[in-house]
Amino acid sequence: MFDIKETDLFELEDEDFDTIMESDIVFSGSIRFAKPFMIRGKVSGSITATSDLVVDTNAAVQADISADRILIKGAVKGNISGKKMVYITASGSVEGDITAEQIVLEPGSVFSGKCTTVR
Repeated sequence: MFDIKETDLFELEDEDFDTIMESDIVFSGSIRFAKPFMIRGKVSGSITATSDLVVDTNAAVQADISADRILIKGAVKGNISGKKMVYITASGSVEGDITAEQIVLEPGSVFSGKCTTVR
């Protein structure tokens, strides 16, 4: 069984993120980043990264996402491509297709789409 403690993505604190998009921010457009990034607000457009992305509990994202590791606690509408891992917690929801080396859907998470695992 997969234990969430097996990945340090769950252990990141606010100060570990290069940028945190706070809950009062609404952004539309393309986001590109190379250091850990957390979204707490609303984003629409596209997200491309060579690092980790966390979509926090009350965040709402309408975007195609490509990142190294992706942790989803909030809501995402769009296709997701994780180079290493996509993890959807019990509070998370995804409407779109997921492609990653490892895909984890916690009991209670909501998912509508197709999953493809790649190596």
